[in-house]
Amino acid sequence: MNEQESTGQDLAEWIEEARKVFAGPITFLKSAPDLKFLPDMAVNEVAFAGRSNVGKSSLLNALTGRNGLARTSNTPGRTQELNFFDVGEPLRFRLVDMPGYGYARAPKDMVRKWRFLVNDYLRGRAKLKRTLVLIDSRHGVKDVDADMLDMLDAAAVSYRIVLTKADKVKASHLAQVIENTAQAIRKRPAAHPDIIATSSEKGMGLPELRAAVLESVTQG
Repeated sequence: MNEQESTGQDLAEWIEEARKVFAGPITFLKSAPDLKFLPDMAVNEVAFAGRSNVGKSSLLNALTGRNGLARTSNTPGRTQELNFFDVGEPLRFRLVDMPGYGYARAPKDMVRKWRFLVNDYLRGRAKLKRTLVLIDSRHGVKDVDADMLDMLDAAAVSYRIVLTKADKVKASHLAQVIENTAQAIRKRPAAHPDIIATSSEKGMGLPELRAAVLESVTQG
């Protein structure tokens, strides 16, 4: 068996295992508007980050197969807390929905509070194994996204780019965005080199994303 076949087999195994895990119990644990409200670090965690209206809540709902797990809203900047979700019974790992960033109309004190909360969480959470940074396929990496990547690099937190709304663009455009994004993160120290393109509506990339989540919390 060559290396490519072995890698393909490994991915298929991760996808199947992840399908079983995500089909099991997933429950909302708590919201933490401040570090003092964080839950205990009982298990490994994977966080989801993205600018406002990138489709983070929709992706979380699609990923878990539960329409109401994460709140969706047309109002940018609505989520200003860290939301924790328990996965598995017994508990295997946690998903963390981070507050959206880059909302232009957000008051300065809200932006400041967001930066303190997120930065302190990233730097001090030993059980955080990976952050998935969601980027809109229609726009690619914007300045506010680059700021988030800078924060992750500085905190030495491993992260991986996940493109959202991939069904909204042509295949040629998506391929170009993937290539541009890969170039943008190539020299970033904490970035995972592989990019996952997803669609919450069409289900595109969701099996691979579930596998990536499970692999990161299992091997970390």
